[in-house]
Amino acid sequence: MNDLTTSSLPRASGRVSFAQLAAATAPPGPAGGPHHAPRRAGPLDARPTILAARGVIKSYRKGPLAIPVLQHIDLEIAQGEFVAVIGPSGCGKSTLLHLLATLDVPDYGEVFFEGHRIDNLTAAGRDILRNRYFGMIFQAYHLLPELTMLENVLAPAMIGETVFGYWWKRRKYRQRAGEILHTVGLGHRLKHKPRELSGGEMQRTAIARALVAQPRVLLADEPTGNLDKATGEEILALLGRLNREQNLTIVMVTHDHEIAAAADRTVTLVDGRVQAA
Repeated sequence: MNDLTTSSLPRASGRVSFAQLAAATAPPGPAGGPHHAPRRAGPLDARPTILAARGVIKSYRKGPLAIPVLQHIDLEIAQGEFVAVIGPSGCGKSTLLHLLATLDVPDYGEVFFEGHRIDNLTAAGRDILRNRYFGMIFQAYHLLPELTMLENVLAPAMIGETVFGYWWKRRKYRQRAGEILHTVGLGHRLKHKPRELSGGEMQRTAIARALVAQPRVLLADEPTGNLDKATGEEILALLGRLNREQNLTIVMVTHDHEIAAAADRTVTLVDGRVQAA
């Protein structure tokens, strides 16, 4: 199977079609065609499943020992749902988020996005998936200190395009980035650098960066972990508004039940397993 480049894939409405991406980067299924997730018998609220983990097992090795982290995880996220994954430290929350984001791969089991398997994509395919379809925010903001807020938000677009492609579309991208920064309440801080921002402003910048590509899913790992209570509540309110107004699917990891209450649904992990409700 050949690796792919962005330019080698067909595009739909200016973007790579995910069905085409999956077909170009995954091995054939048993019948020789694309490997699709099985149909759900009764989708949650009649909405289709956008992201799913099926029978996922993950362990980490420490010398000769295998330390189990996730054990037979089955999880389905509906389109437009806001889901909080909660549990004590070390229960596997962040590991699960990393598997859903294809930052890591399961030992066993499969991960699906829009019905297509994604844990077996090539490295380049996973990069495209995260650049165009998944937005990611972390407890650490991961802003580049030498760049302004606007430039930090534009970074995914710069990475996802060729030099000529970005130059050709630069006005569209700058307009989009400015609009998102206004949406998160930072339209007056476009030229400031991270050292000039508060923790809440840096997290809102990280959210804006995650949204610049208009992703289908936002994956958030302890997004309020470094913030005071009031600022954390502002970030949660912003995520809730994005979910309601833009129908953005959000999967948020947290250890705090009060924070998890902001989501539509809570999934509890205990000792690497989903705890029955």
